[in-house]
Amino acid sequence: MGRITGRRWLMAGALIAALGSPLAAGPARAQEKVLRIGMTAADIPRTLGQPDQGFEGNRFTGIPMFDALVNWDLSSADRASVIIPGLSTEWAVDEADKTRWRFKLRQGVRFHDGSPFDAAAVVWNVQKVLDPNAPHYDASQVGVTASRMPTLRSARAISENEVELVTSEPDSFLPINLTNLFIVSPTHWAAKLAAVPAAVTDPKQRAAQAWTAFAAEPSGTGPFRGTRLVPRERFEMVANRDYWDAARRPKIDRVVLLPIPEANTRTAALLGNQVDWIEAPAPDAVQQITSRGFRMYQNAQPHVWPWQFSFAEGSPWLDRRVRQAANLCVDRSELKTLLSGLMEVPQGTVAPGHPWWGNPSFRIRYDLAEAQRLMREAGFGPQRRLSVKVLTSASGSGQMQPLTMNEFLQEALRACYFDVQLEVGEWNAVFNNWREGARSPNARGANATNVSFAAMDPFFAMVRFVSTAAQPPVSNNWGYFSNPEFDEIITTARTTFDAAGRDAALAKLHARIVEEAPFLWVAHDVGPRALSTRIKGVVQPRSWFIDIATMSMD
Repeated sequence: MGRITGRRWLMAGALIAALGSPLAAGPARAQEKVLRIGMTAADIPRTLGQPDQGFEGNRFTGIPMFDALVNWDLSSADRASVIIPGLSTEWAVDEADKTRWRFKLRQGVRFHDGSPFDAAAVVWNVQKVLDPNAPHYDASQVGVTASRMPTLRSARAISENEVELVTSEPDSFLPINLTNLFIVSPTHWAAKLAAVPAAVTDPKQRAAQAWTAFAAEPSGTGPFRGTRLVPRERFEMVANRDYWDAARRPKIDRVVLLPIPEANTRTAALLGNQVDWIEAPAPDAVQQITSRGFRMYQNAQPHVWPWQFSFAEGSPWLDRRVRQAANLCVDRSELKTLLSGLMEVPQGTVAPGHPWWGNPSFRIRYDLAEAQRLMREAGFGPQRRLSVKVLTSASGSGQMQPLTMNEFLQEALRACYFDVQLEVGEWNAVFNNWREGARSPNARGANATNVSFAAMDPFFAMVRFVSTAAQPPVSNNWGYFSNPEFDEIITTARTTFDAAGRDAALAKLHARIVEEAPFLWVAHDVGPRALSTRIKGVVQPRSWFIDIATMSMD
């Protein structure tokens, strides 16, 4: 990539000019405080309550409009984000039966349509993704939800303000997993269903049309309310002045989300004052951005940018020596320089000093000689090279600069006798294949996939990738990794309900993951974003997410 000057600037500028109207805040809204955000996604993340487009969807069409029973604390830039009460004020596992949890609900909360939030609404929202017999069940929401809370099985109302959730096995991770289940209004959905033309008689078609109508006018309990959806072009939200949490009642009147998947185009939009905020700016434009008076924000995140290897029959990654060699063949400090410093160098999924570190015996580093030795020991060399194929995207949530980074890896691994073929797909298709698995035709013959992931909780960081029970289509064990030792450690961690004991099991798991190297660990993201100085109260947390509700604008 080059500086956004000359031909690149003209091309990016031409595209922004073509978009023109969608990016501009019109004169009718001149007195409104309007925040325009350029996302990395190629389309608007789904707005019906369970977003797609990876965690960029949760960030921009999830957290602003909806609450979960358990929310993330995004108020600090200095400490790791932790879970806090959301629509549930407190929760506890049943000591006599640790597959049962009680959640006490926040009282006095109303959805955007005015209907009350209660236990029946929670049960309804669990059913929408877990009960195929429920009239409002939506298969399109299952993949991005059930795979993130795989042990949850059912919910029932104990009273108007208390629910019981039941898991398939004791699972101490459940409260964290529930941050992914956003609660939407059953009453509002029922109104949309009633408005479906009577000529549509098939119940599933009627439900699908109701969800489509709901997405165009969503109703949650969050600090913003969705008002206008133009697919692939824009989505608008306005402040919910009656939000239940006074500390998060918005000061910004309107938020406009714009999909701009190409980094140079996003940067040009910011420099041309077409947007106020962009995700993942072009790295070599950082100096230009700051010299023009914009502010860069970044912070170390629990976020891994990897290749995830296939362990299916015939995969070139079945030999641990090959996997370890790949991890030793990449000079990540050189990549960090290429990205203008916008990454951290990983030594595993978590960093040394983390409670889950575990001190693995294999040390991830740049050691070309050792990488070549391992490859020769595995039977490869200058005259017998190893062909590998990697599925990646050109953009997307958390994907940083995927083409630049993968081309760097392609060249770096050449020195260790790898011939790397890049298979570039649309982000949402690549993300969906993450659950379909390496054996799916949608993997397009790839034996590694490049999907970045959050590492802020045990399930997201480790369990979903190495548990035999998380193999497709259950969750994100894309490569069909299976090891009885790992499964035993995971069971110990899941069934340990005191923090110290759970951390000890997770540290053992992390050490073994690094040693077996089911990933090529490439980078930890720092979540770079560039914002206008008109935006105040910005907190860049140690999280993939960020809270727009607490910000203001001059």
